[in-house]
Amino acid sequence: MNKAHYKISNTIIWSSSIVIGLLSSVPQLASHQFNLLEAAVNAGITSAFAVTMWYFNIYVLSKKSKKTRGQQISYQKLLKSLLFGLVVMLGLAYIQQLILSHIDFGPTMLMVEVRGILINLVFYMFLNLLQQNYENQHVNMELERFRNDNLSAQYDLLKQQVNPHFLFNSLNTLKAMVESRDEQSVDFILKLANFYRYTLESRKLDLIHVREEMEILNAYLFLQKARFEDGFIFTSKLDEKVLDTLIPPFTLQLLVENCLKHNVVSLQRPLRINIYSEGDKLLVENQVQLKNSEENSLGVGLKNIELKYSHLLDREVEIINDQQIFKIKLPLIYEHHHH
Repeated sequence: MNKAHYKISNTIIWSSSIVIGLLSSVPQLASHQFNLLEAAVNAGITSAFAVTMWYFNIYVLSKKSKKTRGQQISYQKLLKSLLFGLVVMLGLAYIQQLILSHIDFGPTMLMVEVRGILINLVFYMFLNLLQQNYENQHVNMELERFRNDNLSAQYDLLKQQVNPHFLFNSLNTLKAMVESRDEQSVDFILKLANFYRYTLESRKLDLIHVREEMEILNAYLFLQKARFEDGFIFTSKLDEKVLDTLIPPFTLQLLVENCLKHNVVSLQRPLRINIYSEGDKLLVENQVQLKNSEENSLGVGLKNIELKYSHLLDREVEIINDQQIFKIKLPLIYEHHHH
């Protein structure tokens, strides 16, 4: 930071200096030998010193600091300010002596120097604290900006992710269907095309309606049914109200994909996957029947969904696993409440 961006208005500088000058004459006002000229000169000298040190300290602190990391006060700048203040106060004390020649210069100089050091320390510490506060706010703002940029970049990547294993498996399934002259080959191709069309269209959006998300999920389930047949049983109990809420694209598809990826899917042990609502949550659950050797995850799955909700809503996704039932609770997003 080459210059301090905080501002001290001239009104504050001059008004505070005048008040300090008047306060410095209070002892003389209470004295039985009150002299108006002495009080006025003393107030004027003190006010002039205060104004001078205001601007000098602002100038010194605005210059690029060479202090080490973690050091709150630049002792070099403080020493420079104190030495300059001593010289200025010495000059002002000399001017006071010229105006009030009957006053003993020695005690007067000592008094004004002590007063000047105290005033200078107060100004320096106040401005240093103000600068530290500004710098901390500036750093926090930069960190927040970088954090938001990073989250935005992460989210853009998340929206574009498609599991290559799914594409590989789908093409293998299609190959087997074509070779066996399966009558559903054409439907499979159309569903696969629709699924990737949804992918291209939805990745440009942050949120879509749950109704549209279910269309994506149904296309995905059709493709998986061709591969697993009756190895899994899917049920959805979402009412119209929930279908009109919003959800990040491919959230349900990723959760169902996660279920199929990590659990046994077979005709002997069909995997049950349920989607329903409960209060202000949308739930996806399945019974736990983990594979002995799970497929390697590409980092999509749950982490993907948690990042989406964190980026868009700053809301947490609740995960419940009692080793028998695995549940994911997603906060419902209402169109008129979340813009």
